[in-house]
Amino acid sequence: MLDENPLLDNYHQAPVIGYHRAPLSQKFGAPRQPNLVALTSVIEMLAPYDTPAAFDSLDKFSHIWVSWQFHHNYRYKNNNETSTSFRAQVRPPRLGGNQKIGVFASRSMYRPSGLGLSVVKLEQIKIVQGRVLLIIKGADMIDGTPIIDIKPYVAYSDALIQTESGFAPTAPELLNVTVTDAANEQFMMLVSAGEPSDANNNDTSIKDANTGSNSATVASTIHRIQNQLVASDMSIIKALIAQDPRPAYRRTEIATPFVMRYKSVDVSFQLIASGQLQITAVAAI
Repeated sequence: MLDENPLLDNYHQAPVIGYHRAPLSQKFGAPRQPNLVALTSVIEMLAPYDTPAAFDSLDKFSHIWVSWQFHHNYRYKNNNETSTSFRAQVRPPRLGGNQKIGVFASRSMYRPSGLGLSVVKLEQIKIVQGRVLLIIKGADMIDGTPIIDIKPYVAYSDALIQTESGFAPTAPELLNVTVTDAANEQFMMLVSAGEPSDANNNDTSIKDANTGSNSATVASTIHRIQNQLVASDMSIIKALIAQDPRPAYRRTEIATPFVMRYKSVDVSFQLIASGQLQITAVAAI
């Protein structure tokens, strides 16, 4: 018997196997490509996909492919299912936000499948309360991103040397980022208010969580990475801002304030001269 709705043959349903938990809760400030910033985050696996047996031997690989969903674009945000028309062309920020190219020649979030694909470093596979948490580094996903699939990165077939990268042959140029004395003082006060005395970076926080299997919980492990401000976060914040997250059409505006949310703080910054961004304030959310 023929399917009563042949259009269903054109769709494939994939389960959400986990969620990305990260210091960045908003798109603004998120790296536009993976591995541009050494940002530590965690993939929280969901049952039944969080069984440790499913990850046997994955720790032998240094990097993994992650398939994920653009959940903050117009198709998925606020469950808006009305704006689903196909967008054939997009304006990549790399081209100044003015030039149009085909959507399949870009990595734009506005694609028919709504799927993203990233290679990230696999820092650790943690088993907490019988569940699997993947500690990763270099993701270009924000907090709450649905994870669709995970595969090992295999260098001999995945790392291609003689290639052409179209309009993006090299990594984007980084801007110089400075911090005012007032902003640095605000940041350090917030670190002192919320940081354990023996934690001075994100990696230490992860290791601390590993030492006490009885005290560590899924929630506490995620909290350390997602919300707990530590001293080394300033270098990550500067690296994120150096990518220049501002809209392309506003990148010449001097002294216009922008705010990037990172973990539990809002970081204000502005352009003070060509190629020079400055962090002017750090405030608790």
